[in-house]
Amino acid sequence: MAVDAETQFHVLAVDDSLLDRKLIERLLKTSSFQVTTVDSGSKALEVLGLREDQPPEHNEIEVNLVITDYCMPGMTGYDLLMKIKESSSLRDIPVVIMSSENVPSRINRCLEGGAEEFFLKPVQLSDLKRLRPHILKGKSKEQEKENTTIISTSTSTTSSSGSNKRKAIAIDEDLAPNKRTRLRFSSSSSSLTLV
Repeated sequence: MAVDAETQFHVLAVDDSLLDRKLIERLLKTSSFQVTTVDSGSKALEVLGLREDQPPEHNEIEVNLVITDYCMPGMTGYDLLMKIKESSSLRDIPVVIMSSENVPSRINRCLEGGAEEFFLKPVQLSDLKRLRPHILKGKSKEQEKENTTIISTSTSTTSSSGSNKRKAIAIDEDLAPNKRTRLRFSSSSSSLTLV
């Protein structure tokens, strides 16, 4: 199943094990994802543009999801997760943690820290099928931010009449006037009518 480059999602895979990195890369490519692999959390931060010596917000590539091993020397997958979630520009990127160890406290810590999923290794193709909804959710959060910025900009530059405010609220809530429904009670027929 081929996917156009425009609709192909980019996944950053982080694992210190060459064998695991090659496996996850192959599985992701089989699932029609574009993949960049790195062997450490610090290299992942470099790709994401989060290194201290880089200019702020300097992303090398656009990443739609990060999948990272938990146990890595230097920076764990949890540490990488925290760095991503602390970044104002990258916090909406979904992060998935993987580990060969089934430690419930570790899994809960990662999920409570903002990880979308926790996969046990070896990762299976069926696991990767669960990634797309998280990527789409991350994309919709990005678009929601952009729409909110556009709306706040347009409402501040237009007059502040009641009509414009109502329109901005309707746009912000993604409700067009023709999509709204109301219940109307008719006393003559004693029934509810959807209007």
